[in-house]
Amino acid sequence: MSLIQESFQRLFPEEEWKYQEYMEYNRRLSNFNANISLRHQKIKVNLNLEWKDIDDEIKIGLIQHLLLKIFKNKGNTQNIDLYNNFVKNINILVIKDKFDPILEESFNRLNTQFFDNTLEKPNLVWGRESFRKLASYNFHNDSVTMSTIFKGGNQEMLDQVMYHELLHKFFKFGHKNGRNSFHSPEFRRAERKFPRFHEIEKEISQLIRTKKRMKTINERKERKNGSLWGFMKKF
Repeated sequence: MSLIQESFQRLFPEEEWKYQEYMEYNRRLSNFNANISLRHQKIKVNLNLEWKDIDDEIKIGLIQHLLLKIFKNKGNTQNIDLYNNFVKNINILVIKDKFDPILEESFNRLNTQFFDNTLEKPNLVWGRESFRKLASYNFHNDSVTMSTIFKGGNQEMLDQVMYHELLHKFFKFGHKNGRNSFHSPEFRRAERKFPRFHEIEKEISQLIRTKKRMKTINERKERKNGSLWGFMKKF
């Protein structure tokens, strides 16, 4: 019996297995990432190569976690608990070698101020210019990714957003009925310990509005210049 079928039947013991399955390990996905799809009664699971040597019981928990998503069900099993506990400690296995100097300085300030220098440094990288997703913490590769709108800007704003992501690393996450919870009341209380929390939230909102406006102006200029260049080429 394949791992996918085993995962399905443990998760849905009353359901009939009527699917074809395909599972692949590859390097296309980032460290310890995975995805699933269901098309025409065929379940396909792609796993990052790092999963290959992990215990099958943990992989069954991962596949069950993915199955709950595609079938839009709630539920929990011992294997899902095993998987979640593995993810919470996955940072032990992940290579940390991506440290942007600006983000590293922010991490060091916050680690000293709020975590007594006990927090292990994650990968710290810039992402793209995002106005909605300002930053993220990825448990699977132990990385904080920061929107470039904070590059070269106010240190307090950068630190507050970084602090939020480091709290995810510190508190991990809760799990109930097949759902992960990332913002517990304890998390929210800790988040508000950041000095001038509400004021900086407003400053970040203002920064986003300003950056969006400047981006719109620049895009209009580029379109105008492009149209003018196209017109001149005709002559």
